[in-house]
Order: sequence, then C-alpha cells, then structure tokens
Amino acid sequence: MTTTFTSKQVAEETGLSVHTLRYYEQEGLIDGIQRDANGYRMYSASDVVWFHVITYFRRIGLSVQEIKRFNVPRDGSGSSAAARREFMETYRERVVEQMKELQDSLNKIDDKIEFFRRMEEAERESARTR
Repeated sequence: MTTTFTSKQVAEETGLSVHTLRYYEQEGLIDGIQRDANGYRMYSASDVVWFHVITYFRRIGLSVQEIKRFNVPRDGSGSSAAARREFMETYRERVVEQMKELQDSLNKIDDKIEFFRRMEEAERESARTR
C-alpha cells in the first residue's frame, strides 16, 4: 500500500500553507494529485519531495514560470536533462552576477563605515584640542 498524506500533513512537513499547495497545483507545478473517496487531496511521498524542491527553487529566486520550465511532468514529457542543466547553468550565471553586485554594495558600505569612523576620530580630536 502506498503512503499518502493530507494537505495539512504536507503543509506541516514542507512549511508551506495549504493555500500555497493548491496554488502550485493550479499553476501546474505539481500534477496528478490523487483524491480520496471524499474528494480530499492525497499527496504521495514524491509529491512531498517535489514541494521541497519547489520551496528550494523559490528560496533561491526562481519564479513560478521558471520552475514550470524546469519541471518534468509525470507523463515524461517536458524538459530533458540537458535542457534542465542548461537552465540551471543560466540561473547560476544570474546568481554569480547578483553576488558581484552584493559584494560591490558591501564594499561601498565598508568604505562609508570607515569614512564615518575617521570623521568620529577627527571630531574627538577636535573636541580634545578646544
């Protein structure tokens, strides 16, 4: 027998809200969700894993549309391994560029901190000589 999980259980496991689970399903990020006799969604272990993957992708900045391009539907259609690798390589380039921009910002902040430290020292020195 296959283990299934309710929406509430998946939400607790993944940290996503039940609303978000449904949103991802509506957006086509997850498909083939089974229903029980009462019509309630029943998720498989692989569904739970995919929700974790989606969460990771969202955390690193992928949009829902980008995840859709990456996703391989259960029927086997969709992106090939090569296409997904190329997608991730492109995304990696974006992240590297963002890291450079952040490093530039950090360097500017550090410069300003040092500038204000020197100003403080000059103010203290000026106060001592009065």
